[in-house]
Amino acid sequence: MRGVMREDLATVFDQDPAARNKLEVILTYSGLHAIWFHRFAHWLWRKKCLFLARLLSQFSRFLTGIEIHPGAQIGRRFFIDHGMGVVIGETCEIGDDVTVFQGVTLGGTGKEKGKRHPTLGNDVLISAGAKVLGSITIADHSKIGAGSVVLHDVPPNSTVVGIPGRIVRQNGKKIHHHDLNHSDLPDPISDKFNQMEELINQLQREIETLKKEKTRI
Repeated sequence: MRGVMREDLATVFDQDPAARNKLEVILTYSGLHAIWFHRFAHWLWRKKCLFLARLLSQFSRFLTGIEIHPGAQIGRRFFIDHGMGVVIGETCEIGDDVTVFQGVTLGGTGKEKGKRHPTLGNDVLISAGAKVLGSITIADHSKIGAGSVVLHDVPPNSTVVGIPGRIVRQNGKKIHHHDLNHSDLPDPISDKFNQMEELINQLQREIETLKKEKTRI
């Protein structure tokens, strides 16, 4: 455990140019705190001390704003940058040298049983605000763009962006999608406002029609 914790500390200096000294990192980096808390909570989980593991994970969430289920399996040199709002589900499996940014969700898609959360390979990057949902695999050396929603497996050495997530680069080569336009990605909030506006316009037309019929009478 000590060796793994030292690796976690060294990873911060490898990944974050703002890290200046060990004392500052140990005292102020919430991502590192969350990882260390999780390593202990996961050890308790494997020892069948489920209540204590959950209690420790919730205490970590309270302190750091990062929620990692103690059942999640996390490899070496895992790095959470900034971290606020990160959620990692119970059946997640995360390889070595993985980096995630703030607002990332590695979650499920419903109330299914068994393996219901993502598996991340080695050297994977999940950018800010991305959602990776379901029992899917993000293979080695892949990157998920900021704000993307990924619902299907991603092959090795791929870059995924958009809602829903689409592969735009694989093995160093661009993947062309005729229907993929990053300036016109789906916006569910805007779509809902447009639906409401159309409904209001329809109601206004019906009111005008009723007013005209009343005037005739």
